[in-house]
Amino acid sequence: MAAWNVGILTSSDKGARGEREDLSGQVIREMVRDVNMEVTEYIVIPDEFEVLRDSLLHFCDEVKLDLVVTTGGTGLAKRDVTPEATLAVIDREVPGMAEAMRAASLAKTQFAMLSRAVVGTRGNTLIVNLPGSPKGVRECLEVILPVIPHALEILQGTHGEHK
Repeated sequence: MAAWNVGILTSSDKGARGEREDLSGQVIREMVRDVNMEVTEYIVIPDEFEVLRDSLLHFCDEVKLDLVVTTGGTGLAKRDVTPEATLAVIDREVPGMAEAMRAASLAKTQFAMLSRAVVGTRGNTLIVNLPGSPKGVRECLEVILPVIPHALEILQGTHGEHK
């Protein structure tokens, strides 16, 4: 089977200005490669609602990626608007995946309860919001990565009938 096409969208004002290396995006790239996924799109953009929304729409509707993974902008800071941009474009939420990430993170740090990450679908694309730190990305992606291929098969209608 062909590899799933993945887009990484890093939301970071400093990253967009070239003042910070995107270590979180690198962690995502490494981890998805291990489960037959290929990163075909990658951007670092500022924490701006319209830019985030339009980038998500482009990845889903024009590039038609299977999976879009965002990193950054999921906290409580005023410029953390990734969840709002995601909610503006998705057709349906997948709350269990976001809850699983928060639950696993909460076992490691009480600050996980401050995450506002969203997971949802737009058309045949699954969108996952991850935290902005490499450690947070790794911890959250470890939890949901094993179920993403199955989720994509169901979403795209390539999985067999349930018995």
